Formats: sequence, C-alpha cells, structure tokens
Amino acid sequence: MRPLYVVNNFGQFNHLIHRALRDMDIPVVMVQNTTPPEDVATGCRGIILGGGPALDRAGNCPRYLGLGLPVLGICLGLHIIATAHGGSVRQGRSGGYGPVDVEICEHNDILKGYPEKIRVWASHADEVAVMPPDFSVLASSHICSTEAIARTEKHIYGLQWHPEVSHTADGRRIFSNFNAVTEEHGV
Repeated sequence: MRPLYVVNNFGQFNHLIHRALRDMDIPVVMVQNTTPPEDVATGCRGIILGGGPALDRAGNCPRYLGLGLPVLGICLGLHIIATAHGGSVRQGRSGGYGPVDVEICEHNDILKGYPEKIRVWASHADEVAVMPPDFSVLASSHICSTEAIARTEKHIYGLQWHPEVSHTADGRRIFSNFNAVTEEHGV
C-alpha cells in the first residue's frame, strides 16, 4: 500500500502531523512542497497539505490538487485549497493560536464520529473569506464561518484547526477518517 504524503509547507506543526500518523501505524512520508507533481501522483494514495507561514511559500501545492488523489488541508493547506478553487483568504479578526469551540454542520467522511460541538486548537491569522464554488461548509465557529470545508465528491477537505496537537479534542479521528477515505478512493 502506498503511504500518505504530508507536504511540508514550513509550518511549525508539520512534524506533529507526520508523528501522529506514524504513531497510528499509518504509512506516511513527509515531502517538501517543491516535490514534482508527477512524483506525488505516483508515490502516494493521499495528500495532507500541512500548515505554513504564507500562501506565497506553498510551492507546488496548488498543482497537487489536480492529481485526483484525496487531499486534507490543515490551516495553510485549507487556504491553498480555497484559493486554488476560486475562493479567497483574508486576515482573520482573531489572529494567534488558541482554543475554539467548533460546531459541526455536516458529519461527512472526514468528520464522521464527532459530536455536534468540539473544542479545537486553531490559528485565525488568516481564514477563508469567500468559499470556493462547489464546496460546502462542514464546521463553523463564532470566530470563523469556514472552520472546515469540503468538496466531498472529489475527496478534498480543509480544516482551519490543527488536529495534530494535543489541545484539539480527538484530533486523531480526523486522520483515521482521512486514512479510510484514501484506502477507499486513493490509488
């Protein structure tokens, strides 16, 4: 079975994503965001776009979205997904990292098994301002109306919060759910 790829976008928590998956016995490899798309297409069964400081440092990430593989974007990864599909990102009103109570609006593949509300750890320095067409909102909060979005039929999911940190309630469930998606719909 091919591994999942965690794409390193220079974020401080990318190694924690990799570690969480490894600790869950999910095959995983961390790759740089300059990895050629053809190598990503043939090397993995799903992509996790990790966080990072800015969209202008996202390397080849927008090109990975057209490979037909399942994608999970975390923080900056969400912003890459949104902007590549016609949405936009703005500076958030709340900034900084901290706890946020998120309301699950739709329990689809990626949020299966969660209660109606969960406490997560998120940065809102930037957030999705305009939803990309054909995407739906999966979760929202009083701080941000787009805490999680998806284009479910393409198996593309984005989260504003960080499931890899211990401050997020049951964060590993996200990774377990995404792994199941990639086992069913990945290469």
